[in-house]
Amino acid sequence: MGLLAGCGPSMKLTVPERFREQATMLHVKGAHRGKMSFSNYSTSRIKRGMQLKYPGWGKLFFLDNLVLNQFGISKAETVENEKARFRFSISDGSNTLQVFGAEREVERRHEYSVLNSKSVLNGIGIVQQYSYIFSAKISGDTLNGGRNWELLMTNLYDRKASQDKNPIALIKQEDSGLATNGTDTIFIKPLSIRKTELSNGKNSKLPFKVLSGYELSTPGGVIGIVDLIDHNIWYYNELDNAEKLNISAISTALLARQVNDAKW
Repeated sequence: MGLLAGCGPSMKLTVPERFREQATMLHVKGAHRGKMSFSNYSTSRIKRGMQLKYPGWGKLFFLDNLVLNQFGISKAETVENEKARFRFSISDGSNTLQVFGAEREVERRHEYSVLNSKSVLNGIGIVQQYSYIFSAKISGDTLNGGRNWELLMTNLYDRKASQDKNPIALIKQEDSGLATNGTDTIFIKPLSIRKTELSNGKNSKLPFKVLSGYELSTPGGVIGIVDLIDHNIWYYNELDNAEKLNISAISTALLARQVNDAKW
């Protein structure tokens, strides 16, 4: 949809004029803190479990290293896991939804080192597999007629399956997914910036795309946009109060994450 562009001294998410004319923007205060609020919406304090990040060793390359060691190089496999959980409630002043979220990220890479050397090449790694999974349950029996919403976002990469020839694989921070209550479905697509404008007025192209927001849509069209840069949520004006609260719960769940944090 061409939703993104760079402008001014910093990067900005550009909302299409056609959608802007039919939508309302709300700025989210406290997007990276313990509590969020915007207009008549507010969350409870976000309660978090322990955010665990731990490295581990994968398989050994005994035969490979018999050959590589002759050239002064060693090969190893490392596996890094990170996971986190959170929960909070969100209210529009009349109704309340409960949000329970969980994230997990696993990265497996091959690392190469020059033996008996302090070379800058030591520890250079090539990603072999990467997986990020975020799931959230949104419940509110009275508002949703007894139906809970399930949110699932994924970002998966397999170097072998994709036949990626790039010696240095950069994993795109662009997860996508959907939210459904079993009857209705909201599709969630990542939005990314590649170009921006520098303070001197010149345009600059980034070496890779940067995750900058999400587009929420149904088969009927776009119903919302989450702006990760300026921490804004856009709502299609024709949504009713229950739909807006559901969009608010999904959006704040995306903003509450720690493992997949766009760092804006």
